[in-house]
Amino acid sequence: MAQQKKLVEEITPMEEDFARWYTDVVKKAELMDYSSVKGCMIFEPYGYAIWENMQAILDKRFKELGHQNVYMPLLIPESLLEKEKEHVAGFAPEVAWVTQGGNDKLEERLCIRPTSETLFCEHYKKVIHSWRDLPKLYNQWCSVVRWEKTTRPFLRTSEFLWQEGHTMHATEEEAQAETLQMLNVYADFYRDALAIPPVIGQKTESEKFAGAVATYTIEAMMHNGVALQGGTSHYFGDGFAKSFDITFTDKNNQLQHPFQTSWGVSTRMIGGIIMTHGDDSGLVLPPAIAPVQVVIVPVAQHKPGVLDKANELFAELKAAGLRVKVDDSEQSPGWKFAQYEMQGVPIRLEIGPKDIEKNQCVLVRRPDRNKSFVSLDGLVESVKSELHMVHEILYNNAKDNLESKIYAAHNHEEFLEIAKNKPGFIKAMWCGDPACEEKLKDETGGVKSRCIPFEEEHIGDTCVCCGKPATHMVYWGRQY
Repeated sequence: MAQQKKLVEEITPMEEDFARWYTDVVKKAELMDYSSVKGCMIFEPYGYAIWENMQAILDKRFKELGHQNVYMPLLIPESLLEKEKEHVAGFAPEVAWVTQGGNDKLEERLCIRPTSETLFCEHYKKVIHSWRDLPKLYNQWCSVVRWEKTTRPFLRTSEFLWQEGHTMHATEEEAQAETLQMLNVYADFYRDALAIPPVIGQKTESEKFAGAVATYTIEAMMHNGVALQGGTSHYFGDGFAKSFDITFTDKNNQLQHPFQTSWGVSTRMIGGIIMTHGDDSGLVLPPAIAPVQVVIVPVAQHKPGVLDKANELFAELKAAGLRVKVDDSEQSPGWKFAQYEMQGVPIRLEIGPKDIEKNQCVLVRRPDRNKSFVSLDGLVESVKSELHMVHEILYNNAKDNLESKIYAAHNHEEFLEIAKNKPGFIKAMWCGDPACEEKLKDETGGVKSRCIPFEEEHIGDTCVCCGKPATHMVYWGRQY
C-alpha cells in the first residue's frame, strides 16, 4: 500500500492549489499530453474514449430528433466569412489564417474554421429553394481553431473538438422551438449522463453569440466556485439568410428568408467533469461516460482459480453490456487500487481465494469508497444497482456544491462584498444596461453576467449597480 500512497501524493491537493490540482489530474489520469504547438493538445486513449462516449449518447439523441450528420470544409475564404459583419467581428481576434499553399502565396486568405455558420449558409443557399426543402437539420462533429492567448487543457485550447448543429426552418416559431429543444437536450445530458445540475437561461445582449438574436446557455458550477459555460444554443432569426441571400418559395408561392439556429457542446465538458466530480485522489467519472465502468482486480492472482474466476466475472458483466476490464498485470493490488481510483473508474471488484470460497467479491464505489461484499449470484444486478448509486451520489454532491455557492445580493455594496469573499454565483437584479454589466465586471475584477434564468426570482426592485428600476434577475460569476 506504500505505492498507492505515493501515487496519490503526486496530485496536488485541491485546497492547496486548484489550478495545479486540475493539471495534475489530467496528466496523472492519462487524459492528454502537450504538443509542440502552444494551445494544441494530444488526446490520449483514455481521454478520447470519454469524448467518444459523450459523442455516442448525444449523436443518438440528435438522430432521434431527425438531425443528420454532415461534414464541412476546414477552410473558409475570407470573402465568405465577411458576409456577416457582426459575426466576423466577434471572431476576428481569434482567427488563424492560411496565406500560402505550397510555395505560392494565396490570392485570398483562408480562415481555419472557428465555427461553421458561413459554410453552412453557403451550402444552404444551393439546396434550399422551396418550403418542401425545409427544415434542414444538420449536425457536424469536427475540430475548430480559436487562437487563445491563455490556454488550459480541455477548458481553453487553440484547437478543440465539438459538435455544431446548424438548422434552417420555414418559420420563426419553428426555429425558436428548435433552439430551446436543443438547449433542453444539453440540459438532460448534463443531468443524466454527466451527473451535473445545469443552470440554464438566456445570455444578455453583450454576452450573446456574435450575429445571434438570442443565445441560451448551460452554466455549471465547479468545486472552486467558478462557472463553466457548458454549452450554448443560438437563435439567429433570418439575419444570416439575408446576408447570404438564402430564399425559398413558401406554400403561398411567396419568396421568404428561412430562420436559422446553431447549437454546440465541446470537449470543455471533460474539464467540467474533472472540476465538478474530481477529488484529491484524481478523476471521478459518471458511469454513463466512463471508458471502464467496472475494473476487476484479482487478489493473489498467482493462486489456482483466481484468474479463471476473474475472467468468468468479466465475461458475465461484458455480456450484460457493461464496459469492464480485468487487470491481470504484474503490478501489486495496492498499485492497481490507486491507479483506478486516479482514473475515476466507478466500480472496483476485488476477487481472491477466500472470496471465491464464500462465493462473493468485494465491491468498492469510487465516489465515497464504500466497500461491500456482494454475492457472485446476481452480480450483474448488484453492479448495475451500484452504478446507478454512483450517478446519484455524484449528482447530489454536485447539486449540494451548486446550492451552497449561490448568494443573493440586494444592493451594490453587498454585491461587491460577495464577489470579493464568496466564490460562486451571485443572484442580483439588473436594469438591462450593458454599462452596468461592464462596471460590475471592472469593479470585481472579472465577475460577469452568466445568464438570465428562465425562472427569475424577485430579489428587489432596483439594479444593484445603478439603482434604476430592474428588468431582470441575473446570475453573475467568474468563468473559465
